[in-house]
Parts: sequence; structure tokens; C-alpha cells
Amino acid sequence: MTAKEKPTAPAVALATFGTAIFLGAALLFLVQPMFTKLVLPRFGGTPSVWSVAMVFFQCTLLAGYAYAHWLMRVAGRRTGAAIHLAVMLAAALWLPLSIAEAWAGPSTGNETLRLIGLMAASLGPPFFALAATAPLLQAWIARSDHPAAGNPYFLYAFSNAGSLLALLSYPVAVEPFVTLSHQTRYWSVVFYLLVATVAVCGFVLWPRQAPPTLPDESDTQSAAPSWRDGARWAALAAVPAGLLIAVTAHISTDVAPVPLLWIIPLALYLLSFIIVFARRQIVPQRVIVLLQPLFVIALAALLVFETVKSIVWIVAVHVVVFFVCALMCHGEIARTRPAPAFLTAFYLWMAAGGALGGVAAALIAPHLFSWVAEYPLLLALAILCRPPTALPGRRYILIGALAAAASLLIVCTFFPGTLDERSFRRTASVLLTACVPLSLVPAASAAVIASVLIASHGISEDPPIVSVRSFFGVAKVIETSDHRFRILQHGTTMHGGQRIESPDADRPANERPEQLLYYYDGSGIAQTFDAMQAQSAHPQRYAIIGLGTGSLACSARPGDHIDFYEIDPAIVRIARDPSLFTFLSSCAKEAPIVLGDARLTLAQAERAAYDLIVVDAFTSDAIPVHLLTREAMAIYLDKLDAHGMIVMHISNRHLELASVVAGIAAANGLITLFSDAPDPDDEYKFSGTVAAVAHSPEDFGSLRQSANWEPIAPDPAQRIWTDDYCNIVGALWRRLRE
Repeated sequence: MTAKEKPTAPAVALATFGTAIFLGAALLFLVQPMFTKLVLPRFGGTPSVWSVAMVFFQCTLLAGYAYAHWLMRVAGRRTGAAIHLAVMLAAALWLPLSIAEAWAGPSTGNETLRLIGLMAASLGPPFFALAATAPLLQAWIARSDHPAAGNPYFLYAFSNAGSLLALLSYPVAVEPFVTLSHQTRYWSVVFYLLVATVAVCGFVLWPRQAPPTLPDESDTQSAAPSWRDGARWAALAAVPAGLLIAVTAHISTDVAPVPLLWIIPLALYLLSFIIVFARRQIVPQRVIVLLQPLFVIALAALLVFETVKSIVWIVAVHVVVFFVCALMCHGEIARTRPAPAFLTAFYLWMAAGGALGGVAAALIAPHLFSWVAEYPLLLALAILCRPPTALPGRRYILIGALAAAASLLIVCTFFPGTLDERSFRRTASVLLTACVPLSLVPAASAAVIASVLIASHGISEDPPIVSVRSFFGVAKVIETSDHRFRILQHGTTMHGGQRIESPDADRPANERPEQLLYYYDGSGIAQTFDAMQAQSAHPQRYAIIGLGTGSLACSARPGDHIDFYEIDPAIVRIARDPSLFTFLSSCAKEAPIVLGDARLTLAQAERAAYDLIVVDAFTSDAIPVHLLTREAMAIYLDKLDAHGMIVMHISNRHLELASVVAGIAAANGLITLFSDAPDPDDEYKFSGTVAAVAHSPEDFGSLRQSANWEPIAPDPAQRIWTDDYCNIVGALWRRLRE
């Protein structure tokens, strides 16, 4: 500090830099759920949208860190500040944020690349500029004569605090009250404010010409990090980054892919950075290292034995274990961080690991595995990230654990009938209990846990005939052990089934196959078809959103016209294969199947084109939220005949959605009937939860006289779901109170 400088100058400079870092971090993480929600309806509302978006964010973060590292190596503070301000001003040309329509058209068959291209074209430059801002500002401080130059890492915790606050505020203070269009505008205003603040930071450091302090080569703490150090940091960063994607997809698949469930794991991910990079140690690293395997063992037991049924507790266990794993891995990174002179290189290695973990979990794993195998593998890798301990006989313990793990996998893979479900659970309980002392040898416990979780994948179900994994999830066709039924399963939920006749069955060749699950004769959905057909002898026109096995093709009469709207090509291939299911080949062989998101494809149909529109789209147990909004109902209404009916299948284990449908129907001038009859005492037949919507009571036909149907009015205290607003927590709470 020069003689002319005021004593408060360092404090003012630090406050200015802190403000800029805080704003940049807040913008960086606020835009992630905001923009992903904006593009979600364009890609079918599947959880994979967030997974792929996270890869884009992580890779762009890596690019920003690489640029920051390069800039600090080739340019001084003055030149670097001028260059970065130019980059931020150029990025401002992309504001206000909007979807690049050139990438938002119909499906190209590769949704992953299309989504990454859309996000790069729409958001890439601003996100890149923001990603580079925090490490650059910290490096400017580190290479100045500021008193904080000796340890600027605490600013990384401050940066993550801004990110965490922005994330937590989004579902509470932003999403419920501000429309998406206004969110993008306000975000752009704060971006301009950040540009001005960064300019002030450059001005504050402009007169400071003190050269950066060179590290003492004799000091091991100040020595330049080796490639081995960097590789270790990257590996430790890759595992929690991959787990972040895996656990988010896991908990959102059966509920709904919405910002709330994206933000919870991401907020905990950031919180782990705040804790480990704080100036004072908040949680001793040795305690986390000791406890982490116990948490993973508990989660493995939950996955194998399914002892917890409440979705709230299931989500809680998954995210807590993820947090502990992230805290352990990031704690090891922070414990071995280099001197401030190598700050940008350190962040670059971490960002490289994060990008690697994201790419592996979201892009590579879906092509390698036909099921979500990356989740148990990443849990095992998280245990491997623990520092090794010196233990007598460590090698022999490892050999024994590997032998036990290999034996279990060999038996379950090549001799599947050897262990039934009960025997497997006994074996798993013994192995998981043994993992507690084995945790002293990370590789041993990791091998056993991975083998138990991988083996448990197929032990409780019949081997699938077909297993296909796509951008939209995992679809399996399973034949029951008694060879009486064939079931289509998506995620954890059955989406169609057919009774398999024995070869000598005396059945006419032209007889329609029996409908099962939610479509059997007498189910809520079947009753809506009966009601429409009873009102008119003329051919009916049907639109079915969600193909499944094509079972509803057999609900139409000869001469009726039926259009299917399906987003997943894998489901189309399964439904059209008569060796798997015969509904389409028997009842509507020539029925058109319109491929793409129904919100986009149905909008292209003629007005009043259908007498009955059935919304039966699911991702596992979750209904895409963008099909349950006021705007979606307006599209259905525009394509509905004046006396037609809209039927929405809203069965869900975790969310109460009947009142949601009543609300969006009333917002469009429609009325709603609701059916939630008990299931019949018959195998693979379920009544389901169904809402029927029409203009007047007369349009419901025979449903008005049915004891299984009752009117439901919108709740005036419940806000209408729109493309800008949904309340998953409220729907979850209403289900818990039932």
C-alpha cells in the first residue's frame, strides 16, 4: 500500500472483488435451472435434459477455467483485465437470453447433441464469460500486493456461497413469482451490473504494480503441482460430479424432472465446496473419511432391501449419502491444494475432473449400459477415493473381498436360478455387514458394495427379453417366470402388458388381444372410450399421447381413426414388434405414430380434429410437467371437437394431480370428472387414477351415472400450473396427507 492510499483501500478492494465474485457465481448457477426449465418442454420433459445440460455447464466451466489459466500466463493484470472485459461485453450481445430457434426444431434422432448445440448457441458465450470470472478475479488478487494475496482460496468458498444462495432462492423466491420471460430479462440486467463491477475491479488493481510473489522452490508446499497431483485432483472431482448427475436422475425419475429436485443435490454439491475451502475447518476431514463408507453401506442396504417406501425419506437418504461422498472427495482436494501462485491451474484440474465425471455419467454410460449401472459404480468409486490406511494383511483382505465379489457376480450372471430373492438378500446382508470392517481397505469394501448392487439389479425380477436405454430412459420387456404375461417396464413402473397364450390355446386368429394394466375392460380409461362410443355410432377420432405397448389401439372400434403421439423411438420399435406385443398388429396395424414431443406435434394437427384425446405419457412414474399446464390444456382443447373429451391418466405414487388437472381445465373453461376406483382382484389389472375433462356435463355421457366418477372443482387456494409455474412440493404434500 502506497503512502497516498487510504487505510481502508484494501478493505474496499476486497469488498469490490467479493461483490463481483458473488454476483458472477450467483448468475452462473441461477441460469442453470432457469434455462434448463426453459428448454425442458422442447425435449419431452425427461430427466435426461438436466443430465445433458449439466454436461454442457461442466464443459463450459472447464473452457472458462482454461481461458482464465491461459490469460494469467500470457497477460499481465492490466492486459488481462482489458481482454476479459472485452469478452464479457461480447457475451452481452447474447442478452436477453432466449432459445436459439435454429436448434429447437423437430427431433433429429440425436437429442443429446441437439440439446448441447441448442444450449451452446443460446447460452454459451455468457456462461463462458461467467465461468472465467471467479478464477480470474482470485488470480488478480493473488498476484497483487493486497493483504489477502497469500491465501485467496477463501474467495472460492465465498463464490460457492453466492452460487448456493442463488440456487436455493430459485425454487422459493424466483420460480413461484416470476415468469420465465421476466427471469431472463432480470438475469440480463444483473449481468450488465457484473460487467460494470468487474471493470471497477480492474480499475482498483490498475495502479498496483507490485510483482507477484514467486514461490520458494525449496518449499514443498509452494512447489509447482505435478501431473500426478493434477490427475488426482481431477479424479477426486470427477466422482462427485458424476454422482451429482446420477443421483439427480435417480430421484427425479419417479417424481418429476423439475428445478426443485435438480437444485437439492446441486446445492449440497456447492455446500461441500464451501465447507472444505472455508478459512476455518468446519467439519474435520478425518471424521468424514471415517464415516463416508458407513453412509454408502446404508444406501446400498436401502437399494437392495427397499426398506423405505416414503419418497421424502428415499430422496433424503440418497442426497445425504451423496453429500457425504462429495464432502469427502472435495475435502481431499482442498487438503492437498497448491500455493496461490498455481491457483488457476488447480481450478483447471478440478474443472477437468468435473467435466470428465459429467461426460461419463450423462453421455458415455447410457451407451455402455442398458440400465443405470453408473450409479452403483460411482458409489463404489467414491469409497475408492478415500485415502488408504496402513493395515496388516491388507493384501490378503483385498484378495478375499475380490473373490467374494466375483463369486457373487458369476453366480447371479451365469447361474441365475441358484439364488432366489430371499437367498440373495441373506447373502447381501452378510456381505454388506462385512463391509463395515472392510472399509479400512477402501478397494475391498468398494468391490463388495459394487458387486451386491450390480447383482441386485436382476435378482428380484425376471430377466428382460429386451432392455433398451435411450435419451428418454430405460425400457425393458419382461416375461414372467410362469410365461403367462409379457410386461413393458419403463424405469420402475409398468407401462403395458399382454397375456401370453399357450401354443395349443383354442383362440380365433383374428380375436383382439386382451388389454391389461390400466387399459382392461372396465378400467377408468376404458370407460371413457365406452362413453364416447355410446354417444355416437359414427367413427370416432382418437389422439393418444404416449404409445406404450399400443394397448389402446384395441379400445377403438373398426372404422375409428387413431393417431399415436410418442417421443421415444425405442418405444415405437417395441410396440411395433409383433414378437413382443400384438396390440398394434392386431387392432391398428396402419395407425400413424407421430414421433416427437406431443406439445409440438399435436399443435400441428387440424383444429377440432379429435373426439377423444388421451394423455397417457410417463417417464417411469413421472408425468412430464409440461403436459399438465394451462397452456398444454389449451392445445388439447384447440384440437378437440366441440362435444369431445380429454382424458388424463394421472396415476402417481408420490404426487396428487387431480386438483392440478381441475385447475388447468377450469382455466380453459372446462369441467372435470375424477375416477380413482379400487383395483380389481385380478392379476395385472389396475383401475388407475384418471381425470376426464369436457365442455359440459352432457359431453361425459355415461360417466355421469357411474359410481366410480365424481366431479372435482378447482381449489381456489391452489395456483394454476402454467409453463412458468408448477408446485411439485404442494402436490407431494397433498399426497402425503391422503
